[in-house]
Amino acid sequence: MAVVVETSLPGSVWKVLVQPGVHVAAGELLFILEVMKTEVAHTAPVAGMVRAVHISVGDAVDADQRAIEIE
Repeated sequence: MAVVVETSLPGSVWKVLVQPGVHVAAGELLFILEVMKTEVAHTAPVAGMVRAVHISVGDAVDADQRAIEIE
């Protein structure tokens, strides 16, 4: 079952550091949002393989938006 990583706040996607098929460790940095001129890092809650990336650099996102799936 895939674990879904969601955005924590509304903002814009500044950097995406993973792609589908990449293995990540728990706590590894996945992506960074820019929220009111502040960088907000999002990390992997579990170890596994990235199944899907639903965001791209420059995207405007809302809070609780599906960003990455890890299996």
